[in-house]
Amino acid sequence: VQLVESGGGLVQAGGSLRLSCAASAIIFPINDMGWYRQAPGKQRELVARISRSRTTTYADSVKGRFTISSDNAKNTVYMKMNSLQAEDTAVYYCDVRVVLGSDYWGQGTQVTVSS
Repeated sequence: VQLVESGGGLVQAGGSLRLSCAASAIIFPINDMGWYRQAPGKQRELVARISRSRTTTYADSVKGRFTISSDNAKNTVYMKMNSLQAEDTAVYYCDVRVVLGSDYWGQGTQVTVSS
């Protein structure tokens, strides 16, 4: 299984970024996909998840600013991040969970928001 993330970078506060994560070589059907983040000195936390039926879950801190979406045919998950704040600075990780319950993680992509 390979997860390839892209879209991170440096942006000014108030700006936007769009993250992408494409999964390949997955044998079992995907149950849901999501994004987590980990800031320096902090634990990894859930940002957003989307199920195969496109039910979404968001952390309270990003509701109304971030939008998760997916293309099931391409095994790809996206996250549009608007109104970025310095507190959003972190390494963002893609997670794919297959129907047997196994999780696969991307390598992480750095998002840095300058204030």
